[in-house]
Amino acid sequence: MKAWTRLSLPVLMALSLSACGGNMSDLQGYVAQIKARKVTPVLPMPQIKPYTPYAYVAGSRRDPFVPELAPQNQPSGPAGVKGLHPDLSRDREPLEAYPLDALKMVGTIDFNGTVYAMIKAPDGVIHRIAVGNYMGQNYGKVVRITDGEVDLSELVPDGFNGWQRRATVMSLAQ
Repeated sequence: MKAWTRLSLPVLMALSLSACGGNMSDLQGYVAQIKARKVTPVLPMPQIKPYTPYAYVAGSRRDPFVPELAPQNQPSGPAGVKGLHPDLSRDREPLEAYPLDALKMVGTIDFNGTVYAMIKAPDGVIHRIAVGNYMGQNYGKVVRITDGEVDLSELVPDGFNGWQRRATVMSLAQ
C-alpha cells in the first residue's frame, strides 16, 4: 500500500500543475488593455495657509471670558426678584414631580386632630399630605383640605418674566 501512495502523489501533482499551463491569451489581453489606459496625473497637495492668531483688544468693553457681576445696588438671583416668585431654595416634595392631572385624591384621614389628604401618584403609591405641603409642577401649595377636595395655591409664569397666583381645586376621585 505504501508503494501505491508514493507513486500516486507525484502523478496527482503533475496533473494539477498541468491545469495551470493552459491558454493565457485572455489574461494577457486584459493586462495589455489596462496598461493602455490613459494615465491621469496625481494632483499636488494643496498649499495650506499658515495660521495667524487674532489678538482681541477689549478697549473699553468688558472681557467676554470673565463672568459679568451684578451691580452692587441690585441683588441677583431668586432672592433679588421683586414681586411674586417661587421659593427655589426649598427642597422639592415627592408629589411635585407629577402634573396635577396625573394625581388623584382618594380620601382623607383625621389623625390627632390634623386632616390629611390621601393622594395617589401615577406609580401607584399613595401619599399623605397636609396643609402646607406642595404638589404638582406649578409650585402648588396645599391651603385647605376638606372631605371632598384639596385647595391649592399655584404659582404660574405670567409670560412677562413674572409670576401670578392661581387657585386650583383637586376633587375626590370617583
